[in-house]
Amino acid sequence: MAERTLGDLLDNFQHEAFRLETLDDYSRSGSVDAVRLSPDGQPKPADYNADWCAEVGEHVATGRRMYRVHVLARPLTPRLRFEPGWGYVTNATAGEEFFILDVTDRPPPLPSDVGDFWLVDSTTAAPVRYSDDSKFLGADVLPDDQGERYAAYRDTALAHAVPFADWWATHAQ
Repeated sequence: MAERTLGDLLDNFQHEAFRLETLDDYSRSGSVDAVRLSPDGQPKPADYNADWCAEVGEHVATGRRMYRVHVLARPLTPRLRFEPGWGYVTNATAGEEFFILDVTDRPPPLPSDVGDFWLVDSTTAAPVRYSDDSKFLGADVLPDDQGERYAAYRDTALAHAVPFADWWATHAQ
């Protein structure tokens, strides 16, 4: 049997793809050039995140859901000011949903070792690995018998999170 990859999971899910984000800094992963432009007040490029938005849009158009919860605490790092303002707002136009679990004034409801992960169709989890300086190192697709634990993490995160637009209206900096 061929080894499954995160790319396979995100291309072939049937119902939903959920992402938990727990880091304060992703500046060495993804849109590194855009992170440099944002604090300088440069305008967002018209094609910013176009490939991801196209993929999300295709999934959403066929009735599949893509959503994430970001666990964070204020004050926001430069990357966390960038990510919602450019990334979440842009991705939401394609149908991706965002929630914020703000732990600034309360203890985190999730164990400290949960870390970032994708959960596909509530059954297949893929913990995501990063270097100490926030560079994406890969994801490990786990056997489906471990999905229930990650579904419980998802449910806990969602129970304590608020929709991004509501949170951003109060806490945008």
